Amino acid sequence: MRFLVRDRILGIGDDYWIEDDRGNRVFLVDGKAMRLRDTFELKDLQGRVLIDIRKKMFALRDTMVIERDGEALATIRRKRLSLLRNHYRVALADGSELDVSGRILDREFAVEYDGELLAVVSRRWLHIRDTYGVDVVREDADPALLIAVAVCVIHLAEKERGE
Repeated sequence: MRFLVRDRILGIGDDYWIEDDRGNRVFLVDGKAMRLRDTFELKDLQGRVLIDIRKKMFALRDTMVIERDGEALATIRRKRLSLLRNHYRVALADGSELDVSGRILDREFAVEYDGELLAVVSRRWLHIRDTYGVDVVREDADPALLIAVAVCVIHLAEKERGE
């Protein structure tokens, strides 16, 4: 499953569609303006909120939280003690972890679980300006969660670069 994500998705207060590889709208990212912290909602075609994404307010390091139905699903932060600046850890609510590494700011990275590839984020496949693809390689993976992880990691990396 391949999804196309516009880079402008990271604009707070802006809404953007995520499309499948045939150009069909699949998810709407609703950037919430006028909030104290960075907040996004990932919605389906009917407008139902599938995932809430927000920046954690009081944390020692920049942290994003992904919630589903009001319950924490994942917490994302840059991996400590990593020689690679572009290495993030996603702590899932069930205690397991996803590993995100690669060239985050270039939109060239992978999401893995226990050494197994779940998704690849890349601009290389695309000729559309300011767009990257999220290629979910496992059929049993949660596409909405993996898209949310990609959005969060890119958002955190860009905020870190800007500081």
